[in-house]
Amino acid sequence: MRLRADTHDPLAVAAQVREDYLRLYPGSDRHLIPRIFSWAIDCFTGRNPGFLPIDARYHDLEHTLQGTLCLSTLLRCRAEVSATPVVDRETFELCLLAILLHDTGYLKHRGDTNGTGAKYTQTHVNRSCEFAERLLSLKGFRPEQIQSVKNMIRCTGMGANVTAIPFGSAAERVCGFALGTADLLGQMAAPDYVDKLPILYDEFVEAGRFLGNEGAVGFTSVDDLRRKTPGFWERYVLPKIETDFEGLYRYLSSCDEDGLNPYIELIRANMDRLRRETTGH
Repeated sequence: MRLRADTHDPLAVAAQVREDYLRLYPGSDRHLIPRIFSWAIDCFTGRNPGFLPIDARYHDLEHTLQGTLCLSTLLRCRAEVSATPVVDRETFELCLLAILLHDTGYLKHRGDTNGTGAKYTQTHVNRSCEFAERLLSLKGFRPEQIQSVKNMIRCTGMGANVTAIPFGSAAERVCGFALGTADLLGQMAAPDYVDKLPILYDEFVEAGRFLGNEGAVGFTSVDDLRRKTPGFWERYVLPKIETDFEGLYRYLSSCDEDGLNPYIELIRANMDRLRRETTGH
């Protein structure tokens, strides 16, 4: 089972997202999706004034593209079964901006030469909101639009209390929950997710060191992270997407001719691989 685009290729992901966008909102600006993707690419490649290129090796541009592709697919599948509330065009656009910017909190200011952006793991959600507000203000977005983007970004926080987020509308709430869902599923379904766990562990170690701790909070080694990841999927991610995010992930099945959810199937395959490699079963 394969996903709709190679998430190593920003142009391929942008093309799929534009296809979804124009399918849902015929007659919309054909240049909008390439334009907002270019903003995100500029941010991650060091072409945004005042910031260095991303140097966090797990939370990189591809990680953002993984979530973006999943989000666009989910919202299109949901719309095509006439789910309510309907997500209007502007809220869809703001949601795309939110996921494209949701990990800009890992970017370092120019002059910040100590370590990588992974050191900001614990504060990256707030930093992402601040980055998004600054960028979108410069792009001419209205304060209420910027607040909507920030509300959606806050859904990606590991310990976020989503019931306390002041969503401006039911559609914005759906998009926030879809974004939180896609952020989790997009990365865990990646074909190289298991192989990248050592890189994620290194980020956790750096984040812990930045906070004055030795080692990675919650894990004693890469092997420990690998052993615990299937449990993380079963005891954290599944309850999160089912309860907090109201089971929106289920809409991903409605676009599959066999009724399968490609993201869930790929994640299960990754978890099965981890179990085999860590327990022999």
